[in-house]
Amino acid sequence: MIKAALIAGARPNFIKIAAIEKAFSDSGAFKNTLIHTGQHYDAKMSDIFFRQLGMPKPDMFLGIGSGSHATQTAAVMVETEKVFEKDRPDVVLVVGDVNSTVATALTAKKMLIPVVHVEAGLRSFDPGMPEEINRIVTDAISDHLYISEPSGLTHLRNEGVPESKMFFAGNVMIDSLRRFEAQAKATNYASSVGLKEHGYFLITAHRPAMVDNDQQLTVFANTLLRLAEKGDVVFPIHPRTSKRLELVGLADSLNAHPNIRMTEPIGYLEFMNLMMHAGLIVTDSGGVQEESTALDVPCVTVRPNTERPVTIDEGTNELMALDADLICDAADRALAGNWKKGRIPQFWDGKAANRIAEHLANAL
Repeated sequence: MIKAALIAGARPNFIKIAAIEKAFSDSGAFKNTLIHTGQHYDAKMSDIFFRQLGMPKPDMFLGIGSGSHATQTAAVMVETEKVFEKDRPDVVLVVGDVNSTVATALTAKKMLIPVVHVEAGLRSFDPGMPEEINRIVTDAISDHLYISEPSGLTHLRNEGVPESKMFFAGNVMIDSLRRFEAQAKATNYASSVGLKEHGYFLITAHRPAMVDNDQQLTVFANTLLRLAEKGDVVFPIHPRTSKRLELVGLADSLNAHPNIRMTEPIGYLEFMNLMMHAGLIVTDSGGVQEESTALDVPCVTVRPNTERPVTIDEGTNELMALDADLICDAADRALAGNWKKGRIPQFWDGKAANRIAEHLANAL
């Protein structure tokens, strides 16, 4: 059997690794070691996802925690090296674009262990985005690159990556969504908290460009206040975003508005239920762009760029500047049913992880 170390560090990783862990286990070709770096270590952003996604308890928890990019990356490298020295895997698999991804890939590569990158080739072409650096570096040193959308193939070819390293497998995040879609629907979470079907706005915000800039954060908060005049605003708030709103003095006005519900982070199933029934999603997240397209829900991505263009070209996503007038106009269009019609991209069919398991087993 192939000894595979599967690395998870943050919320999007858990959703993707859940699908891969199951596919690898079901294939009979792999002996999995699940390593949780602890980049997201809060129970509401970690433990609940493992439980709801039906993942086994991690074989190792590294407990890295928060810190600067350099501190976090270095800590993951030091700790994963210890793990790989003690029980050397045949292959190390990383997903996405967080610090745990690039740090573990670097460690494995320097130890001459083959590296697999799932969700390879995505590019925003924004060097100011930390995740973009992580993507470029991880792809450059990986031995096997599994791609979620056609743009990934194009970018890797333009960067001179050999065709033998690339495989268009599809989107493993959608594997988990399809697997748990019925359970998420059955939670009835949105209706249980009194939200009107397709009449509320679901918000996520966590990227530094949004929350670490006082001016941008102020515009964002004012936009939420204006949206709240059109319907309920539901905002499961990332811990760092919450701290920044408090620091800048914006939290009180948001909390005081009767139509704004700022909650702690919620579970995967509950959040998916909120997505299913939202009138409009407003986000700066990469994964939410994909999930909203898969669920056929209108989505506004408040960023100057996206590394997931298929969600715009084929899905329900629109890219938009952080401008209250633009976003409120989008809200009006969505509530009136005047949003563009999307379709499900190729290989977003719930079987991407199975394709990866079969291809990688043959390749190794």
